[in-house]
Amino acid sequence: MKIEIIEAKESEQIKHCFDIRKIVFVEEQGVPVEEELDNFDDLSIHVLALIDNNPVATGRLIPSSDGCAKVGRMAVLSEFRRTGIGSKVLSFLEKKAIKKGINVISLHAQEYVKKFYKNQEYIERGNVFLEAGIKHIEMYKKL
Repeated sequence: MKIEIIEAKESEQIKHCFDIRKIVFVEEQGVPVEEELDNFDDLSIHVLALIDNNPVATGRLIPSSDGCAKVGRMAVLSEFRRTGIGSKVLSFLEKKAIKKGINVISLHAQEYVKKFYKNQEYIERGNVFLEAGIKHIEMYKKL
């Protein structure tokens, strides 16, 4: 099994990221497609995980000018969850952030996966809130 994590720069690679997000968020979780794809996609660094050259996971990093960034749209196809691929995508995004001089990453974790982020050293901040009708908690990590 060959695992590869890349920055999605070419249109076909970015399309794979969007396709994974649509499967996970729109089809599985019922998020309206108009909420799932947003204006931040144009500003983001997109990451694509491939297993044996097949797209299986994605995530994005939205840098800002204040030394912070936001991770979002972390999605792993159901048959590849709990394999460690999500951790590899998150680690790749964190390394990209460090290269850009970012020292704090925040994210909105779906409540049922907050333990995944805690295991990656993210800390909860604030209260649970609804985003796209799904319970989330803000989390952050100092790099």
